[in-house]
Amino acid sequence: MSSENEQTRRYNIGVEAAMDVIGGKWKPIILCNLKDGALRPSVLRRRIPKISQKMLIAQLRELELDGIVIRRVFPEVPPHVEYALSPYGMTLCPVLEKLCHWGEAHVEHLRSRGEAVELLSSGH
Repeated sequence: MSSENEQTRRYNIGVEAAMDVIGGKWKPIILCNLKDGALRPSVLRRRIPKISQKMLIAQLRELELDGIVIRRVFPEVPPHVEYALSPYGMTLCPVLEKLCHWGEAHVEHLRSRGEAVELLSSGH
Protein backbone atom coordinates (compact mmCIF):
# COMPACT_ATOMS: atom_id res chain seq x y z
CA MET A 1 0.00 0.00 0.00
CA SER A 2 1.54 3.33 -0.98
CA SER A 3 1.54 6.39 1.23
CA GLU A 4 0.38 9.83 0.15
CA ASN A 5 4.01 10.97 -0.22
CA GLU A 6 4.88 8.20 -2.67
CA GLN A 7 4.40 8.97 -6.32
CA THR A 8 3.22 6.24 -8.65
CA ARG A 9 5.54 5.80 -11.60
CA ARG A 10 3.56 5.85 -14.81
CA TYR A 11 4.82 4.58 -18.13
CA ASN A 12 2.96 4.69 -21.42
CA ILE A 13 4.76 1.63 -22.83
CA GLY A 14 7.19 -0.95 -21.51
CA VAL A 15 10.23 0.46 -23.31
CA GLU A 16 9.76 3.63 -21.29
CA ALA A 17 10.20 1.65 -18.05
CA ALA A 18 13.27 -0.09 -19.49
CA MET A 19 14.85 3.18 -20.61
CA ASP A 20 14.21 4.65 -17.17
CA VAL A 21 16.69 2.08 -15.84
CA ILE A 22 19.16 1.45 -18.68
CA GLY A 23 18.75 4.54 -20.83
CA GLY A 24 21.34 7.15 -21.58
CA LYS A 25 24.66 7.26 -23.32
CA TRP A 26 26.71 5.14 -20.93
CA LYS A 27 24.57 2.54 -19.15
CA PRO A 28 24.08 0.17 -22.12
CA ILE A 29 27.83 0.35 -22.85
CA ILE A 30 28.69 -0.39 -19.22
CA LEU A 31 26.22 -3.29 -19.15
CA CYS A 32 27.58 -4.78 -22.38
CA ASN A 33 31.05 -4.73 -20.86
CA LEU A 34 29.81 -6.47 -17.70
CA LYS A 35 27.78 -9.20 -19.41
CA ASP A 36 30.76 -11.56 -19.59
CA GLY A 37 31.82 -11.14 -15.96
CA ALA A 38 32.85 -8.86 -13.12
CA LEU A 39 35.22 -5.99 -13.82
CA ARG A 40 37.09 -3.42 -11.79
CA PRO A 41 36.25 0.23 -12.45
CA SER A 42 39.74 0.78 -13.90
CA VAL A 43 39.15 -1.94 -16.50
CA LEU A 44 35.78 -0.44 -17.41
CA ARG A 45 37.47 2.95 -17.86
CA ARG A 46 40.00 1.42 -20.27
CA ARG A 47 37.22 -0.28 -22.23
CA ILE A 48 35.14 2.93 -22.33
CA PRO A 49 37.82 5.59 -22.85
CA LYS A 50 35.41 8.50 -23.43
CA ILE A 51 33.65 8.18 -20.05
CA SER A 52 34.98 10.20 -17.13
CA GLN A 53 35.74 8.49 -13.82
CA LYS A 54 33.04 10.60 -12.14
CA MET A 55 30.40 9.62 -14.73
CA LEU A 56 31.37 5.93 -14.60
CA ILE A 57 30.98 5.78 -10.83
CA ALA A 58 27.68 7.73 -10.96
CA GLN A 59 26.26 5.37 -13.59
CA LEU A 60 27.43 2.27 -11.70
CA ARG A 61 25.80 3.59 -8.50
CA GLU A 62 22.50 4.17 -10.31
CA LEU A 63 22.61 0.67 -11.79
CA GLU A 64 23.38 -0.71 -8.34
CA LEU A 65 20.42 1.15 -6.80
CA ASP A 66 18.17 -0.31 -9.51
CA GLY A 67 19.41 -3.83 -8.71
CA ILE A 68 21.07 -4.30 -12.10
CA VAL A 69 24.68 -4.50 -10.90
CA ILE A 70 26.33 -5.73 -7.73
CA ARG A 71 29.32 -3.96 -6.18
CA ARG A 72 31.73 -6.27 -4.41
CA VAL A 73 34.46 -4.90 -2.16
CA PHE A 74 37.38 -7.17 -1.34
CA PRO A 75 38.91 -6.50 2.10
CA GLU A 76 42.42 -5.75 0.88
CA VAL A 77 44.79 -2.79 1.08
CA PRO A 78 44.24 -0.93 -1.14
CA PRO A 79 40.57 -1.92 -1.47
CA HIS A 80 39.70 -3.96 -4.54
CA VAL A 81 36.23 -3.24 -5.97
CA GLU A 82 34.47 -5.13 -8.74
CA TYR A 83 31.13 -4.67 -10.44
CA ALA A 84 29.10 -7.49 -11.94
CA LEU A 85 25.61 -7.97 -13.29
CA SER A 86 23.19 -9.14 -10.61
CA PRO A 87 21.01 -12.15 -11.38
CA TYR A 88 18.27 -9.63 -12.25
CA GLY A 89 20.73 -7.70 -14.42
CA MET A 90 21.62 -10.92 -16.25
CA THR A 91 18.06 -10.98 -17.59
CA LEU A 92 19.14 -8.04 -19.78
CA CYS A 93 21.78 -10.14 -21.60
CA PRO A 94 19.51 -11.25 -24.48
CA VAL A 95 18.49 -7.61 -25.05
CA LEU A 96 22.12 -6.44 -24.89
CA GLU A 97 23.17 -9.15 -27.35
CA LYS A 98 20.48 -8.06 -29.80
CA LEU A 99 21.56 -4.41 -29.46
CA CYS A 100 25.18 -5.41 -30.15
CA HIS A 101 24.18 -7.39 -33.23
CA TRP A 102 22.00 -4.56 -34.48
CA GLY A 103 24.83 -2.07 -33.95
CA GLU A 104 27.24 -4.25 -35.91
CA ALA A 105 24.71 -4.57 -38.73
CA HIS A 106 24.22 -0.81 -38.64
CA VAL A 107 27.96 -0.26 -39.04
CA GLU A 108 27.86 -2.50 -42.12
CA HIS A 109 24.86 -0.55 -43.43
CA LEU A 110 26.75 2.72 -43.04
CA ARG A 111 29.79 1.25 -44.79
CA SER A 112 27.58 0.05 -47.66
CA ARG A 113 26.50 3.67 -48.10
CA GLY A 114 30.14 4.68 -48.41
CA GLU A 115 30.55 6.13 -44.93
CA ALA A 116 33.87 5.78 -43.13
CA VAL A 117 33.02 3.84 -39.96
CA GLU A 118 35.35 1.90 -37.70
CA LEU A 119 34.17 -0.74 -35.21
CA LEU A 120 37.06 -1.49 -32.85
CA SER A 121 35.63 -4.68 -31.36
CA SER A 122 32.60 -6.87 -31.49
CA GLY A 123 30.40 -6.67 -28.40
CA HIS A 124 29.62 -10.38 -28.17
